[in-house]
Amino acid sequence: MHYTYFKTFKLLFFIASALILISNAASAQTQPAAATAATAPAAVAGVQTHLDKFFKEYDKQGTARAVIDIFKTNKLMDSTRLTGLIVKIDSMRSVIGKYLGKDLIMQRKASNSLVLYSYLLKHEGQPARMTFMFYKPKNDWEIYRLYFDIDVDGELAESSRVTGKP
Repeated sequence: MHYTYFKTFKLLFFIASALILISNAASAQTQPAAATAATAPAAVAGVQTHLDKFFKEYDKQGTARAVIDIFKTNKLMDSTRLTGLIVKIDSMRSVIGKYLGKDLIMQRKASNSLVLYSYLLKHEGQPARMTFMFYKPKNDWEIYRLYFDIDVDGELAESSRVTGKP
């Protein structure tokens, strides 16, 4: 029963993430190399400030406060979609347990105006992933996209498959 309930949530979040991706036609090309400790690009100052505040609020004050505050940087965000995102993240958090911390998975820079940060979120029950895309149309960074999913373990397992290709 619990496994079926969890699988249903996993499927719903996958669908929700896909819908968020599809709903906005803008896309950016990113560099394919994964960031490592030795080659990781330097943190983008304005973006890092937003991220630090987000994770502090996510931990201490909850999803709603963290998501609402980071999206205050984006004046064009649809509040209906924002509410849906908060509900989806909170629903999953109730299943995967208490938030324990984060690890940077990767940072990509498409240009001086578009960057992406992906984090592994450590929860008691299982890992999750949160990916932030920031855009700087003029002088200030604003959140452009926020993705949340729990399939990071599935992707890692899939990447280990033998494909027969060099």
